[in-house]
Amino acid sequence: MITFRPIKLSMLAACLTMAFASGYAADTKMSKEDYKAAKDKIEAEYKAGKDACKSQSGNAKDVCEKEAKAKEKVAKAELEYNNTGKESDRLKLAKTKAEQDYAVAKERCEDKKGAEESACKAEAKAAEKKALADIKVEKAAEKKSS
Repeated sequence: MITFRPIKLSMLAACLTMAFASGYAADTKMSKEDYKAAKDKIEAEYKAGKDACKSQSGNAKDVCEKEAKAKEKVAKAELEYNNTGKESDRLKLAKTKAEQDYAVAKERCEDKKGAEESACKAEAKAAEKKALADIKVEKAAEKKSS
């Protein structure tokens, strides 16, 4: 008769290792130096992105600048979540992404004219509302499980 006991034990050990490793990762915070270095890097990338927009003009420049600002805001929210590991910071990150996606999409819509521009902006707003509603559902689910 064949026994699978060694396989079961190794699977159990692997699962426990993963569980402890993920729990440990969530409990660790970045050092102050690492956090500041990451924040400085984000700000430097924003400045470089904004400087790259200077060669453009009109709405293309506006879109470029809006994208650079959106990347900065999302990166800062992501840094905060990675630093704390809190569910509330994950939800703030998701909200920031939704808001910044909308801001960039709305700016892109300004290339269009008339009804096409209005429809584009309405579509962007609907996407933002859906993303924000999904976040509210997640937040409510989080409160129920607490």
